[in-house]
Amino acid sequence: MRVTLVIPPLTVAICICVVMSVMMFIERVYMTVVVILVKIMGKKKYTQYKLDALKEDLEQNRSYPMVLVQIPMYNEKEVYKLSIGSVCSLKWPADCLVVQVLDDSTNEVLRALVELECKKWIERGVNVKYETRNNRNGYKAGALREGLNKDYVNDCEFVVIFDADFQPDEDFLVRTVPFLLDNQELALVQARWKFVNADECLMTRLQEMSLAYHFVVEQEVGSSTCQFFGFNGTAGVWRLKAIEDAGGWKDRTTVEDMDLAVRASLKGWKFVFVGDLEVKNELPSTFKAYRFQQHRWSCGPANLFRKMTKEIIFCERVSAWKKFHVIYAFFFVRKIIAHWVTFFFYCVVIPISIMVPEVHLPKPIAIYIPATITLLNSSCTLRSLHLLVFWILFENVMSFHRSKATIIGLLGANRVNEWVVTEKLGNATKQKSNIQPPRKKRSRLGERLHFSELIMGLFLLYVACYDIIFGKDHMFVYLLMQSGAFFTVGVGYVGISTN
Repeated sequence: MRVTLVIPPLTVAICICVVMSVMMFIERVYMTVVVILVKIMGKKKYTQYKLDALKEDLEQNRSYPMVLVQIPMYNEKEVYKLSIGSVCSLKWPADCLVVQVLDDSTNEVLRALVELECKKWIERGVNVKYETRNNRNGYKAGALREGLNKDYVNDCEFVVIFDADFQPDEDFLVRTVPFLLDNQELALVQARWKFVNADECLMTRLQEMSLAYHFVVEQEVGSSTCQFFGFNGTAGVWRLKAIEDAGGWKDRTTVEDMDLAVRASLKGWKFVFVGDLEVKNELPSTFKAYRFQQHRWSCGPANLFRKMTKEIIFCERVSAWKKFHVIYAFFFVRKIIAHWVTFFFYCVVIPISIMVPEVHLPKPIAIYIPATITLLNSSCTLRSLHLLVFWILFENVMSFHRSKATIIGLLGANRVNEWVVTEKLGNATKQKSNIQPPRKKRSRLGERLHFSELIMGLFLLYVACYDIIFGKDHMFVYLLMQSGAFFTVGVGYVGISTN
């Protein structure tokens, strides 16, 4: 039965996973080489602009353009004051700045508090527009789209977007808008994220490692080679003409930011990533919030890839190289293959192959390639290098959710357009550590347990025991650690608890 039913499909699965691993390895090495060359040669795209001269010319001629700053929010009780205060403190002439607070909150008390905060800044001379809706159609994309339809926006040339937990420094506009003034082909200036709560718990440290690679490598490579990358949805400045040219905000997926970026790029617009400009924000510190965020970030790109592949292929305004970069590198390898190979190969195919000795598992592919990829990924966060093993195990666990979300996105299945706003805690956790919290009932067992992770943990534990008894290659060491990681997440012992 094993020879006829197990070995053939397992052999095919290994071959597919080997191909995917090699594809991801080549992509990672390519990006690393590009980043090293760009750094050595001083060819980062944003450094080619004479920013100091541009800022000096702007100040001398007083030719400041009208800038709209949008802050979309939804029941952001803990952080609304931080974002509104930071944006209203930006250095820019008051008559050339419009702050638009797009409040979709369903809590009427909170709406009143947000409106009160806006009025406070209006009294200080800031042009703040408080906008609400009677529905949440289109979620964030719908709010941004309706915000741009206001009459006073017609006088604006650029629009800046900050999510409710983002706190830009006061010189943000001075360090971004000049790029757009100097290059009329430029549509987007994207800043980097800086995490204020990276040290809050182990889960936030591990998130910092993953996102650091995204900004330092992926965004920089896209900016330096094709002048294209995915808009991060916040901490970016758009040329309003480019948004209009691309067809405006669309809510057909849960990654409206990436959707707009791809469509603008297909119209010939260029982007620049400013790696030395950081904007403070918050990482999700509860596992529930992080899991919902990762579902949206994995399902959305796969769904967008399904909907836009044909449009990208037949686009006549961009080069064949850029089409290849967007379809193969940006979407297929980074948004789909990266999740699948991490989960299916390292958590399913390799464990099964251990119990089927007739199947040959190439050790260089199973060990050396993932080790190289891991070292390349972790090199961007040297301060967390000692957490490398924890990062590998946690990423493998999260790849289970990301792979499932990717499949949902590709098939357009149930939950494909599920939108759950990432919970932000602001300074609440720091305050709670100093104040004795009221005694609360313990959370129900069903709310704390994650049965899919527990099942994966049991499967890997069984294979580890099998390898200890019958195996000869000591793979049980990895299997035991990975099993422990699934069990840890399965019992809810990850992130902080808000109960």
